[in-house]
Amino acid sequence: MELESFLRTAEALLAVPSTADRPDQLHRALDLVLDTVGPGFAVERFESAGKPSALLYHDTGAGRPEFRVILNGHLDVVPATPDQFIPRREGERLYARGAQDMKISALVLAHVFAELAPTLPYPLALQLVTDEEIGGRNGTLHQLEQGVTGQFVVIGEFSGLEIVTDSKGIAQARLTATGRAAHSAYPWQGDNALLRLTNAVAALHAAYPLPTAEAWATTVNLARLDTPNTAFNQVPALAEAWLDIRFPPGEPGFDGRTAEQIAAHLGEICGPGVTVAVEHADAPHHADRDSPEVRALQQAARAQGYPAGFLRKHGAADGRFYSQRGIDAVIFGIGGAGLHGPEEYADLASIVPYHRALHAFLTAI
Repeated sequence: MELESFLRTAEALLAVPSTADRPDQLHRALDLVLDTVGPGFAVERFESAGKPSALLYHDTGAGRPEFRVILNGHLDVVPATPDQFIPRREGERLYARGAQDMKISALVLAHVFAELAPTLPYPLALQLVTDEEIGGRNGTLHQLEQGVTGQFVVIGEFSGLEIVTDSKGIAQARLTATGRAAHSAYPWQGDNALLRLTNAVAALHAAYPLPTAEAWATTVNLARLDTPNTAFNQVPALAEAWLDIRFPPGEPGFDGRTAEQIAAHLGEICGPGVTVAVEHADAPHHADRDSPEVRALQQAARAQGYPAGFLRKHGAADGRFYSQRGIDAVIFGIGGAGLHGPEEYADLASIVPYHRALHAFLTAI
């Protein structure tokens, strides 16, 4: 891979404002990467809820196989100001929205796929999706529901050539508290739904204390607190809160539980007068660190001068959809920093070693 030519394509991809609310730009980003891969491959296109995705593999005429390895990359990004879609280089850094998370890694995956898929002795797939930042259900999960499957998955999320084998699970819940309206001058005649709700949130934070530093523990984020009440002098009779909960493997009350069971667990903590509805719940992601594939990937990264240690991520990624099906998936990507912020950048010095490590891994297994 010639780096300067690669970076010109990368800058064109980074200039695409491929956010969830711009379907035309999602298609544009996807088409740009497909054009980079070039002709001669089977290309299956998918679309769910307006979010396009694609699956590429070497066409043997026998139809879609079970893949030995799937390379997974997402091309959507979180919103940003217009200037963040104007890539700029400063030394060994390339600044732009999506530079670290994860357009450049996805483009490397595309290059490696194009180079190796026709000659490898096993079926390799490139999976490109455009909805990871809003949950992944209409990209990776949709493809899995359409029968796509494999034995091992490399997701190109940023990792600095470390290997992420564990990610937290996620549950998103709505709490609804009901009370009784009254004149605020006579609060004893009412039942304040907002107070009932804030007490419930306090009880949850007592059960799951907010960490003051990084911790591999369950966290409960109060994302929204609202009431339809519009009068200063009225006791609110209704209130709603949104919660985003992240939990590690083995967490009682969450891991291995259905959405209904998690709602019941939260309801016990919140107490009477508060109704809990879990919008969705996804189990944690875990991959076997001693598997031959993980060890081979670690060896390939170490050959490039990187320690290739193991990481755990607090955020959820599309690997959870594979893990739920008993398929090992790891996160392995380039370096950088500042994701989702105004100074997001990719570490240019990590691109070629990343390409070489992937190449070595795929030809060694």
